[in-house]
Amino acid sequence: MIRPRAALAAAVTVVFLATGTAACTVKSSDDSATTGNAAAAKPGGGSAELADGSQTKIALVPGGAHPYFQPWKQAGADAKKSLGLGDVLFDETAEWDQQKQNNVLSTLAARGYNAFGVFGVSPTDINTTFADLKSQGFAVASLASCPAGEKNEADFCLSTDVELAAYKSAKAAIEAMGGQGSLVHLTGNNVDANTQRRIKGVEKAVAETGGKVKLLQTVTDIDKDLQTAQKAVSDLLAAKGDQIQGIVSTAYNPAVAAAEAVKETGSKAKVVAIDDDAKILDSIRNGSAAATVVQNPVGQAEIGAWALALLQSKQCTMAEPGVIVDSGSFVVTKENVEDYDTARQARTTELKKEFADKYLSCK
Repeated sequence: MIRPRAALAAAVTVVFLATGTAACTVKSSDDSATTGNAAAAKPGGGSAELADGSQTKIALVPGGAHPYFQPWKQAGADAKKSLGLGDVLFDETAEWDQQKQNNVLSTLAARGYNAFGVFGVSPTDINTTFADLKSQGFAVASLASCPAGEKNEADFCLSTDVELAAYKSAKAAIEAMGGQGSLVHLTGNNVDANTQRRIKGVEKAVAETGGKVKLLQTVTDIDKDLQTAQKAVSDLLAAKGDQIQGIVSTAYNPAVAAAEAVKETGSKAKVVAIDDDAKILDSIRNGSAAATVVQNPVGQAEIGAWALALLQSKQCTMAEPGVIVDSGSFVVTKENVEDYDTARQARTTELKKEFADKYLSCK
């Protein structure tokens, strides 16, 4: 399911007025202090090692319950312990309703939480929520989804570049198909800006084949739950199964449903899924899925909580408020299914250095 921002490579380009400036420092994995390249330096020059997070209480608030967000729980608990934070709470009770999410955030603020990592329910409306939280003096991160449009009212957005991830997924499916045939795209809510970005990414990969691959159908609005996805995939295979050489899913539930259906029916369609649920990884191992593209929810929560603590404690500010940062996406096949997380962990380590070197200005 998860969202966020197309063309991040361009969007996150930051220009710094660097007269006599130096990057923040942050400890690397071997505990030695590292400093960013002077070319990427920014105002500040202080440490991005959190001095005192005891007064920071962070709430990680997705739009509702979904398997994607479950790693946020442990990542938040780990951040609380490693950073010495006042608290880190995970609250998934918004039920995919923006007003309910706003109410949840207001309640948490009244309970003393002062930093928020939020996956907004409505990309078109969430900036109003972010602006309200910021006006109360809270640090705010848009995690796993960026607002629609060109403006991000949160301090930063740390999210998957969904158009790029969908492009990678489609490229993997096309490769598994042998570079020709008909491809079907299964995805989420059609009115969601991120779904439109995913559609664009898949269409780009198909266009690059010069007509060798045809996008037979794009099926939207089937990520509500697994049952909805299973029915949609069953109907699709019944109606057009003999025409389909590949299926790319850029939403979680249809990915699981497609892998299950291909295995059960004996379909020859090559399936490329999303995320790394155990069912999907097992599907890669048993051959019912050719690949999956995984995201970085742990990195979003880990780096998000660390940066929020630095901002709320006033140790750092954002060099460019509202900056958008790609948290990474990674193709997983049978060849790397057992050790793909190494690349994801490396991206998380890299993200921390990027924040210290480019995105934060620290005292």
